[in-house]
Amino acid sequence: MKDVDYAGIVNLIWHRRLDFPQLLNYANRLEAGGLSGLVAVLYQTWLKRNRSAYDHFAWFNLGVALFAESDVEGAREAYEQAVRLAPGFVQPRFNLGLVYERLGQPDAAMEQWQWVEQHASPERPDERTVLIAVLNNCGRLEEGQKRYADALACLDRSLAIDPGQPDVLHHWVFLREKQCLWPVHAPPAGVDPELMRRSTSALAMISLSDDPAEQLAAATNYASRKIPADMPVLAPEQGYRHDRIRIGYCSSDFCLHPVSMLTAELFELHDRGKFEIYGFCWSPEDGSALRQRVVKAFDHYIRIDGLDEAASAQLIRSHEIDILIDLHGQTRGARTQMLAHRPAPIQITYLGLPATTGLPCIDYVIADRFLIPEEYAGYYSETPIYMPDVYQVSDRKRLCSPAPTRKGCGLPPEGFVFCSFNNNYKYTAEVFDAWMNILRRVPGSMLWLLSDNPWAEANLRREAQARGIDEGRLFFAGRVAPEHYLARYAVPDLFLDTFPFNAGTTANDALWMTLPVLTLSGRCFASRMAGALLTAAGLPELITYDLQAYEDKAVELATTPNACLRLRERLEAVRETGVLFDTPRFVHNLEQQLAGLLEAQDR
Repeated sequence: MKDVDYAGIVNLIWHRRLDFPQLLNYANRLEAGGLSGLVAVLYQTWLKRNRSAYDHFAWFNLGVALFAESDVEGAREAYEQAVRLAPGFVQPRFNLGLVYERLGQPDAAMEQWQWVEQHASPERPDERTVLIAVLNNCGRLEEGQKRYADALACLDRSLAIDPGQPDVLHHWVFLREKQCLWPVHAPPAGVDPELMRRSTSALAMISLSDDPAEQLAAATNYASRKIPADMPVLAPEQGYRHDRIRIGYCSSDFCLHPVSMLTAELFELHDRGKFEIYGFCWSPEDGSALRQRVVKAFDHYIRIDGLDEAASAQLIRSHEIDILIDLHGQTRGARTQMLAHRPAPIQITYLGLPATTGLPCIDYVIADRFLIPEEYAGYYSETPIYMPDVYQVSDRKRLCSPAPTRKGCGLPPEGFVFCSFNNNYKYTAEVFDAWMNILRRVPGSMLWLLSDNPWAEANLRREAQARGIDEGRLFFAGRVAPEHYLARYAVPDLFLDTFPFNAGTTANDALWMTLPVLTLSGRCFASRMAGALLTAAGLPELITYDLQAYEDKAVELATTPNACLRLRERLEAVRETGVLFDTPRFVHNLEQQLAGLLEAQDR
C-alpha cells in the first residue's frame, strides 16, 4: 500500500473526479491492508461531495468500516441511511441487527432480522446468503435467551435452505438435547445423517456416546474446523526461569458457575511462596459473591474480554506464564485460537470440558486413574496428569441454607424420593427408561428433576406417560441460589446419576451434603466423573457398570430399610476426614505435579 497516494485519492473524491467503481477499488485495497479507518474517511468524503445511484452502497460500506473500527453508533447511522435510500436492501438490515445486538438491544436486532426473513428470497444468490445468516443469528440469539424451541425452529428453516452447514448442525443437535427431544440425531429432510454425526460438537457428543474413539473424533473435527494450521507460536519452548512459578488460569466462568464453585478455594490455597497466580478473565460481571471471591483470590486478575484472541494471547505471553490452565475446553465462550497461539510453554485443560479437547495446543489434562484408566489414555489428545486421590477439587466454604421441608419443595409427605438435578441435556432415553422402571418397581416413589426449561419438562412428562408411568410421579425443581440449591439435598433419599454424561459439580455437591449418588460408569471421562468421586469417598458399591445393575441397585437401596441413611452416615465421615474433600491436600498434590512438569522441561 506504500504506492497509494491517500491525499491524492481524497482530493479526487473532493473534486468529484473519482467514480464509484474506482472508489470501491481503492477502498478494497485499503481494507485488505487492514486500514478500515482510512476506508471510512474515503466513504465519508464521497458521501459529502457526491450524489449517485450508488449512495446506498456507499452508506452500507461506510457502516461496515465504522463497525470494524468499533464506532457502533456511527455504523448504525450509516446502515439506517442505506435503508432509507433503498428500503429493500437486505444487507444493511442484517448488519443493523448486529449493531443493535452490540448495543444491548436484542429485540431491536430481532426486528431487523425478522424483516429480512420476511422479505429476502432464497432464490436470489445475494439474498440467500443473507437470509441464512439471519436465521442462524436469530437461532443463536434465541438460544442465548434460553428460548430453545424458537431457536430450533430458526435453525430448521436455515437447514431447509442449506442442509450442509456443520456449525448449524452442531447447535441443532445440542438444542434437541436441551429439550429432551429424543432421538436427538433425527435429521431434518435433506440433512446427511453422517454429516450431522460429524458436526456434533464435543460437548453435545458427551451426552450421546460413551465411545472414546467417537469422542476424540468429535473433538478433533471441531479443532480442525476452527483452528488454522499456521498459527504463530508465542511462548519459547524452553520456558522461563522464575523464582516463583507463574500459573495462569483462563476462563469466562469466573462468576456464578459450576467451575468457580469448585475452584474458588484452590485459587485461595496456592502456596504464594512458590507460586504466583494469574487469572485471565472474559467472564460476565454478575455481581455474585462467588465472583468477588474468585477475583480476590488471584495475585493478578486481568480482564481480556476487550481483546480479540490474538491480542489476548500476546498479553498472556507478555506476562511470561509458565503454565496456563484453561478451564474451558470446547464449551461456550471458549477461546481456542488464543490457546492455539501457545502463549505459555505448558498448557493444560481442567474441568471445563469433561472430555478430550482434541486441541494440539493442549499438552495435559488433570485426571486420576479411575477417571482416565491407562488403557483409555490413547483416546485423549492430551497426556493425563494423574492426581493421587481424585481429579476434582472441592470448596469447603460453600454456603448452605437451612434444610427445606418436603412440603416446601412441593413433594408429597410420604414416599421414597429419587432425584437427578443434572442439566436436562444430560438426560437420555435409555437412562430415562431405567428411571421409569425404577419407579414402577418401587411403589409410591417419585423422581425429582431439574426444571431446566419448559420444553424439556413437557417432553419428559410425555415420555413418562409413553412408558406407562403417571406423569404426576415426576416433580421439577426450579433453579435457585446455590445455598438454597445445596439445602435441597437434605430432602431426597438417593441421587440417580445420568449416563453417559455423569454429574460433575452436581455429584460433588450431593456427596458434600451426604446424599448418596448412584452412578453408571463407562469408558469416557464424562461417564466416569461420579465414579471417581465415589472411589475417593470409599463407596465403590455405588458404582455400576451396566443399566440393569444400575436399575437393580436403585431398587435395592430404595427397598432396604435404612440403607440410604447408613450411606449418609458414612458420607458424614468422608466429609470430615476423607480425601475427597481435603482441599489443602489436593492443592499440595497439584502443585507437586505442576512443579514436576517444569523440572521435566529443564531436563
